[in-house]
Amino acid sequence: MQYSPEVSTIAQTIQLSLSPVFMLAGIGALLNVLAGRLSRVVDRARTLEGLHPRTTGPEHDRHVWELRLLDRRISIINWALFLAVSSAVLTCAVVALLFIAELASLHIGQYVAVAFIGSMTLLIASLICFMFEVRVSLGAIHVRDELLK
Repeated sequence: MQYSPEVSTIAQTIQLSLSPVFMLAGIGALLNVLAGRLSRVVDRARTLEGLHPRTTGPEHDRHVWELRLLDRRISIINWALFLAVSSAVLTCAVVALLFIAELASLHIGQYVAVAFIGSMTLLIASLICFMFEVRVSLGAIHVRDELLK
């Protein structure tokens, strides 16, 4: 049985859309990791905010330092989340544009390519933010010098 040109063209479009769909799965996993990190950072910040008024001296200074670090981490994770979600939205637009272009016989390949490049750029920026946040978080888990003496 032979497929009509329309069905085979749609099948080709589905094949073309598989790469962006796999990318969406990866972005979803990244969003899950980022949301988990944000949740843990917010929980730690709330704990320290509760301890903050009851401390003095070096312990108080340590809490203030860690709260500043946590605030910075929250900002970085929020940027990473924003960039990853933007990448996912643009990736969805790429898939939609592929089908719209095929169904309406539009020649918008350059726009689709630019949208995909934009999506990848946003994903790269999100991953860079994630890497930076991990590096910042390492500052909070080093053993303090006064405990090593």
